[in-house]
Amino acid sequence: MKRKASGSAGAQVSASKRAKASLSSEEAQKRFRDGLFDRKVLDAYQTEYAESSPYKHAVIHQLVNDKLLRSVRDEVRANVHFTPKETDIYKIHQSGDLANLDGLDDESLAKLPSLLALRDAIYSESFRSYVAGITGCGPLSGRKTDMAINVYTPGCYLLCHDDVIGSRRVSYILYLTDPDTPWQAEWGGALRLFPVEEKQGQDGVVAKTPLPDVVKIIPPAWNQLSFFAVQPGESFHDVEEVYHAETKEQLEKDGGRVRMAISGWFHIPQPGEDGFIQGEEEKNATNSSLMQLQGNPAQYDAPQSRVVPVAKAGNPKAADGEGEEADEFDEADLTFLLQYISPTYLTPDTLEQVSEFFLERSIITLDNFLSKKFAERVRKYVEEQEAKGLPEESSAIEKSTPWKVARPPHKQRYLYQQPSLPDELRTSQDESPITELLDHVFPSRAFRNWLAVAAHGLVLNHDIMARRFRRGHDYTLATNHEGAARLEMNLSITPTAGWGEDDDDDDKEPAEDEAEQGEDENDEEAAKAKDKGKDNKGKGKAKAAAPVTNGKGKAKMAEEANAEEGAEEVEDVGGQEVYMADDDDDDQEDAAVYKASSDEDNILFHQNASWNKLTLVMRDSGTLKFTKYVSRKAQGDRWDIWGLFDIEDQGGDDEDDDDDGDNEAGPATTLGESDLEETFNGFSDSGDDESD
Repeated sequence: MKRKASGSAGAQVSASKRAKASLSSEEAQKRFRDGLFDRKVLDAYQTEYAESSPYKHAVIHQLVNDKLLRSVRDEVRANVHFTPKETDIYKIHQSGDLANLDGLDDESLAKLPSLLALRDAIYSESFRSYVAGITGCGPLSGRKTDMAINVYTPGCYLLCHDDVIGSRRVSYILYLTDPDTPWQAEWGGALRLFPVEEKQGQDGVVAKTPLPDVVKIIPPAWNQLSFFAVQPGESFHDVEEVYHAETKEQLEKDGGRVRMAISGWFHIPQPGEDGFIQGEEEKNATNSSLMQLQGNPAQYDAPQSRVVPVAKAGNPKAADGEGEEADEFDEADLTFLLQYISPTYLTPDTLEQVSEFFLERSIITLDNFLSKKFAERVRKYVEEQEAKGLPEESSAIEKSTPWKVARPPHKQRYLYQQPSLPDELRTSQDESPITELLDHVFPSRAFRNWLAVAAHGLVLNHDIMARRFRRGHDYTLATNHEGAARLEMNLSITPTAGWGEDDDDDDKEPAEDEAEQGEDENDEEAAKAKDKGKDNKGKGKAKAAAPVTNGKGKAKMAEEANAEEGAEEVEDVGGQEVYMADDDDDDQEDAAVYKASSDEDNILFHQNASWNKLTLVMRDSGTLKFTKYVSRKAQGDRWDIWGLFDIEDQGGDDEDDDDDGDNEAGPATTLGESDLEETFNGFSDSGDDESD
């Protein structure tokens, strides 16, 4: 696991650290099971390791003296404090860094004698030589200890990564699950290994990238040690979600399904130790970076962007072939969009309010965005697809459905479809309401002109994609955005409930009195839109505020209601699209950790999976974004249409546009562009208490 070293196991550190105990070979071996160090046993593990796949690893059952390990488990349960932590890559409960056990005060250390004995045995000369003999990895440090206790309860997980950080040489995990209630494979929580695909480029250089499906599953078991050499571009693994029980009674019968384990690493020798090589750590870090970049593996990532330029005056050769087009929302646009979008959002008054709201906040969520008739088509299609189910393997999905699988899994995994290219024709079987949105609605001139009014910027290009995040499988890890601010769109079309939103209002049409206007009124409004579409500042009306939200208030109110009524806390099933401030002070060596769940200062905005909600976000440079892993407990998959639009400032006559002096360069400067943290923190008075 990639994590930060973090203090001790919940106790005070003494003024003078004790030196780590140096165990004799005889004393160290007594702390392991009888016969472990016999030559024939070691030979058997060496053979197992050498013949293992998808990369070399080994599993040792009944590693430690059973009495000692039971005592360790009792001490941990009674005396070690665990902190819930959640980032883009994991959700766990974690102890402090056990490397600092020697620094505890006498009173605290007296409560953990067995844990200290185990730590010293694992990093003893005898066992380090044993591990080195199996793996052939070379000498291991006895001075640099690196271990923590991690607890996974139902809903916890660790996503795909390779453990390559700093001086790590061997990764290991020793399970402390209930010795009297054997762990069952169907509870999840397994260590899973990913295969690596090698691709040779035209220059002959081979790039390595992990495939999206695991091929080796190692369920937890009491007193079981799993370990492998840390290898850049090779040692990709994850920890399967610990699955929820069907009922509370079943969970209690299963002992709570508490996956407790000691996770740690053996490091290269440190100065003064046998085997130390000056500059080895720096050299390994350089080589690791080179190996991970060798052959430019990013060129094989999927999906690759399909940025489509938009034709503008003076650019008749742009990809859509429309030549010079009108840059204003007109009656023809209105007629086209009325087939797909709620009439409310096509009336001048509401569109004017949307523009004003977005100009002020740089973010907006529009409830019930699709028209009622088209939304029902989408809902029916999505529900039918979920009822059919999908094959487990990625190759089978891509062969039997129009969906492709996003990869590599240490960056992302989900299903996607992209708009068809000019030389691609969809079969009638592949056509659906989703492809209609992809191929016709969102790339259309009409929608771009609507967007130009709503987001106050002319569209220069677009990149659109449909995504399906399968429960128990899919996610995206945090990525940064560098460069000019850009407009991101997300239309959530997830019909199932239980995602943390207040579902009671999801089927209501916004501003129903306006939505029920007839076609004659819409034609009249279209004429108004043509005259007013470019002048939408300072004229918002309170009556249209209802369908314009920040995507957070409902969930907050639901939490407060539950607290007041003493109701059970709504289970988090993931699927949120999260925007975060990059932590400039974070240790870049530990790039997977952005913030623990208890520290929410840098959470800018999140949008739960929901039905028929469109969110527009002006994303500044330096803003992180990820889609949280979708738990198997979710009632369905997360579905959405994602879009990226580069836009340029339309200009305007209002003198207030640049009064703050922050709009000096880059596109969309009239959008009130400012630091995203300031923008989002001022978005709602509900605060950011909703993160787990």
